[in-house]
Amino acid sequence: MDPLTITAAGGMRARMESLDMLANNIANAETGGYKVDREFYNLYTSQEAFTADSQDPATLPVIEKNYTDFSQGVLRATSNPLDFAIQGKGFFAVNTPAGVAYTRAGSMHVSLAGTLETADGYAVQDASGKAVKLDPGLPVDAAEDGTLSQSGQKVGQLAVFDFADPGQLVKQGNTMFRPADPKVQPALTTSAIQQGRLEGSNVGSAESAVRLVSVMRQFEMLQKAIHIGVDMNRKAVEEVARVNQ
Repeated sequence: MDPLTITAAGGMRARMESLDMLANNIANAETGGYKVDREFYNLYTSQEAFTADSQDPATLPVIEKNYTDFSQGVLRATSNPLDFAIQGKGFFAVNTPAGVAYTRAGSMHVSLAGTLETADGYAVQDASGKAVKLDPGLPVDAAEDGTLSQSGQKVGQLAVFDFADPGQLVKQGNTMFRPADPKVQPALTTSAIQQGRLEGSNVGSAESAVRLVSVMRQFEMLQKAIHIGVDMNRKAVEEVARVNQ
């Protein structure tokens, strides 16, 4: 293929990846604790392009990596005392079948066995890594430092963990994260816990919709570029054939 077609095809592939990412962001605009994904573009040049007679090797636009924006979403009040939101940085630690994961989705409940669990049924950890235990028959009061009380007595404490570099976290599902390197361990943080509140998604619906339209238009322009390249090649072949007649 000629450089125009190759570059346009590479651009279309990158835009298709962007469309998938944007569609997932928009689909989770109302998912509590969801963190928006964004892309980082770069240019790729294959080793084969660097030949001795290559003065200007062709480059292709690619999405080098996706990254997660951990900015805080809006905290909204609920009527549920077992809804918790983190004001500031940090995550709740939960026990999953695949190991410990971290989330900001604070919609919780107390199981019949007295374990504080997320909406997905994963036990929430305290600062020591043990599951938080509560009496399912008594109301719960939570202080900003995470102290949990029932009938005026301290019964446990919610812990908030944070990482020195949240950019090293990878998503597990839509609202949970885990370190890419299992050796990386979080530290306790003093971010305040708000009882009776939930953190919403940090997806900007209007921004995502605008970007979606923009990427689709870019995709259409690249399609036209490929058609132009194909048409130019066809005409070049026809002209050569006509000259040789």
